[in-house]
Amino acid sequence: MSWTYQEVEVTELPECVGFVYLIVNNISGRRYIGKKLSHFSKSSIKTVILKSGIKRKKKVKKQVESDWRTYWSSSTTLQKDVEELGVENFSREILFYCQSKAECTYREASEQFRLKVLESDDFYNGQISCRIHKAHIKGKF
Repeated sequence: MSWTYQEVEVTELPECVGFVYLIVNNISGRRYIGKKLSHFSKSSIKTVILKSGIKRKKKVKKQVESDWRTYWSSSTTLQKDVEELGVENFSREILFYCQSKAECTYREASEQFRLKVLESDDFYNGQISCRIHKAHIKGKF
């Protein structure tokens, strides 16, 4: 089951840091609001030879695409339902593309509070976690 954005299938992400999404269990109607980063930093150790001939180990970071294509949230309850019922009984929709981690966190929490995910059994969400500074958000979107 692939992701959709505004009812169009998503095979490649546009230039973005991540996205906020909605997963729906098409049998029970139960939903999940979450966020996913499009890339993450992967560190590796590389041996370099200096001009003096000395070998040194250097930490190298590179951006690697995340597992967003096959991702089914961090909710173990939702993951269990996907495994038991099959991916064909779920839909995955991208709600917002985000240009920063702070925007992802803010938009995810905003949607979770707006939909009152903790006040209803209609959602898989079991907690809302966020820490966002005003400077990261104000005037950005």
